[in-house]
Amino acid sequence: MLISLIESSKIPGWEYKTKTLKTLVREDIEQILSAPRTRRFHLHKALFELHEHPATLKQEALAGVISLNYDDVLDTAYRQYHGNPRYCFSLDEPLRTNDVPLLKLHGSFNWKNVKIRGRRRNIEIIPLGSTKSYVHPPYGCIWNQALQTLVGCDTLRVIGCSLSQNDAHLIDLLFKAHLERGTAFEIEIIAGETVGEGIRSNYGFFPALRTLTSIRSDYSFFPRRTKTKDNLVPEEEPANPFKTWLKYKSLALLGAKKAGLTKHVKKVVK
Repeated sequence: MLISLIESSKIPGWEYKTKTLKTLVREDIEQILSAPRTRRFHLHKALFELHEHPATLKQEALAGVISLNYDDVLDTAYRQYHGNPRYCFSLDEPLRTNDVPLLKLHGSFNWKNVKIRGRRRNIEIIPLGSTKSYVHPPYGCIWNQALQTLVGCDTLRVIGCSLSQNDAHLIDLLFKAHLERGTAFEIEIIAGETVGEGIRSNYGFFPALRTLTSIRSDYSFFPRRTKTKDNLVPEEEPANPFKTWLKYKSLALLGAKKAGLTKHVKKVVK
């Protein structure tokens, strides 16, 4: 918000000041996400492992992944299960039937020396701020694929995003996807109940928006629960909503025995 304020005010030296702030943000993120630290991360890997498990594939399929982050934590986990990410830089590289696109709507720090239409280039990120522009290549292709992916999905799971006023373009994308589908897809907010209720209050025009404790479950894996209380996650304000949701989702799809035989998911459900 500070960067946007300086950009909009056009005070003396605004361009230098905003560029400096953006550089500091990038350096801060990259310093925090050092290689020794990210090697210990397992939640993203567990997410992909869960969706590649044969038991999961019988019940649901991962249509795609959309990210607003600049770092490559998600990319690293993706490579372990899907190979080189399908970023959808160009319409010349159409997706195959079983491809899972990784759509980074604001760009990525690691998009350097990438090949698009036979030419190597560095792709600048869409920097922090509220005055973002998405019309220049390759972002037009990325956002168009994001629309197509959303149109084809039944459930969108929003993890770690508050859908704030700075995400106006994302809200517009979700709205367009609903219009193209003709019917609503479910939106599951993987965040604390307070955050989820705030999002539902702000965006009540999305008719199938579910907060954390109203996400439905296949209760066959939870024999102690009654059919009148079949929510997936019983905790309203868990310390880590993503990990908590992933735990209960893994148990619902795999069961404790199969989950215990996995590499990454077992760390989540233990």
